[in-house]
Amino acid sequence: MPRRSAGVLLYRRAPGGGVDVLLGHMGGPFWARRDEGAWSIPKGEYGEGEDPLAVAHREFEEELGSPVPAAELVPLGELRAGGKVLTVWAAEGDLDATAVRSNTFALEWPPRSGRVQEFPEVDRAAWFGVDEARAKLVGGQVPYLQRLLDLLGD
Repeated sequence: MPRRSAGVLLYRRAPGGGVDVLLGHMGGPFWARRDEGAWSIPKGEYGEGEDPLAVAHREFEEELGSPVPAAELVPLGELRAGGKVLTVWAAEGDLDATAVRSNTFALEWPPRSGRVQEFPEVDRAAWFGVDEARAKLVGGQVPYLQRLLDLLGD
């Protein structure tokens, strides 16, 4: 059975037209010097019997330090991404990307050093127009941008 993740793609209407999406830059030493293909929709894994929508809400808050700033979430469906089945909802809202405070994870770093360090799951967040977001997102999540545009009729 494949691992499963759920997340929320927060979007807002851009002042000059179009749509901006909020993405998180993946934390930890592997992603530290990467930009293109190193950003993600806030999401996380869940186990058997867990409600994917509840997990999406929980993971958004854990990774960004704030609850989802929207009451209505619209499903964007599932797809296989990076060996997982990812389920995403779209939510229209706004959030101060500079105020993001993520939870952390422990990792032995440098490898085989015996030293365990804490790293944020998301080390920063930013708003991107959809075209720029296509380059920033990890490849398996890019189709959600088109699903969002199709939903919005853009």
